[in-house]
Amino acid sequence: MIPLNQRLKKVSTYIQGHCLADIGSDHAYLPIYAIESNIIDTAIAGEVIKGPFDASIRNVQDYELSHKIDVRLGDGLTIITPEDHISSVSICGMGGPLIAKILCEGAEKLADKPRLILQSNIQSSAIREQLLKLNYTIVEEELLEEKGHIYEILVADYNKDFESMTNQEIKFGPKLLQNKTSLFYKKWERERDALFKIKRNLNPNVHTERLREIDEDIHSINEVI
Repeated sequence: MIPLNQRLKKVSTYIQGHCLADIGSDHAYLPIYAIESNIIDTAIAGEVIKGPFDASIRNVQDYELSHKIDVRLGDGLTIITPEDHISSVSICGMGGPLIAKILCEGAEKLADKPRLILQSNIQSSAIREQLLKLNYTIVEEELLEEKGHIYEILVADYNKDFESMTNQEIKFGPKLLQNKTSLFYKKWERERDALFKIKRNLNPNVHTERLREIDEDIHSINEVI
């Protein structure tokens, strides 16, 4: 069994259906684990850079899974074809704005309405805004800490009667707001402390607009913690 970190193991628990497309696959660790664990039948591992692409191919060959995992070189969701009939898409280990950009630019590749499992390092609000545009509803959110960093996992399913989100839900997460764990408080207390630090280093006479934005952010954080 291929070793997998805590973050990707948690992501694997949300995969559904028969075929996974893992975008930015990072050596194809997640697809290999999902196949070995009988979570899915087949997978596509997408890489945009030749080095990781070659490493993914080697890993898939080493685990003798070339007949089940197709490693493809391409940008974002462009690697998906209609014949793939993808049931789940995972995009992990990136910033929220980049994940949102991948979803926006590859929206037509989501014709089969696959489940989206998105693990962002920062700024998940950009993902939530994009999910609304794609008629996807967040069905689960989770925070986890690994090596001192707090990550967010968002799971979304297509819903033509999707529910909108308030500005507060877009910023903090609708499911996370419903169940504020100790990690939720830890994450946003860190964010607030970072904002206070930035604020102390700004000149009120020069950075008026930025200071106003920071004060608004601090106020919104105080409202939920």
